[in-house]
Amino acid sequence: MTISFEKYTFHPVIELPPEYEVSDFSRTYDPARKPSQPFGIGKYNEKRPNMYCAPLFGGVRNIHMGIDIAAPVGTEVRSFWEGEIYLFGYNAAPGDYGHTLITRHVLEDVELYALYGHLNERSTLKKTPGQRIKGAEVIAWVGAKHENGGWNPHLHFQLSYERPSVPDMPGVVSDEQLNEALLKYPDPRLVLGPLY
Repeated sequence: MTISFEKYTFHPVIELPPEYEVSDFSRTYDPARKPSQPFGIGKYNEKRPNMYCAPLFGGVRNIHMGIDIAAPVGTEVRSFWEGEIYLFGYNAAPGDYGHTLITRHVLEDVELYALYGHLNERSTLKKTPGQRIKGAEVIAWVGAKHENGGWNPHLHFQLSYERPSVPDMPGVVSDEQLNEALLKYPDPRLVLGPLY
């Protein structure tokens, strides 16, 4: 199962300004810290100690399997490619995704799924499974802390070769799960481009 990603020109999921902050959560995480820019990036396959303390994570899952794009509440979120709405829902546990949308795409006869997490409520209203979407179409909006699992406003974007059965994917994994997770959940920069 391989896709020649370099053959495609994908659409940004969030329009970033020329300057944005690239965070390093491998050293420390302070939820009260004010970012230096309104937009920013959190890295893929980054081990983040002391960040995932909610019971949801069991104290051992702390390696990030998506890319975080910090953005103001209400920022438009777009589809990176044509496809369809696959699953959507609300993951309500503290530290979870809150409002979540998963899209399905087919590239070179390979199914690729994309999770958009930490959205606002409007993002999951009036959606139907199988609903067609175009590349660059606005499909969601960045959610506020009270509806996005309790996080500072950002989009968690994650790719998956594995078909999800619920509107969820493990956004962080343990050391023991990492090798398998890297095969299932490829680097989002394959479609987002070289953000860092």
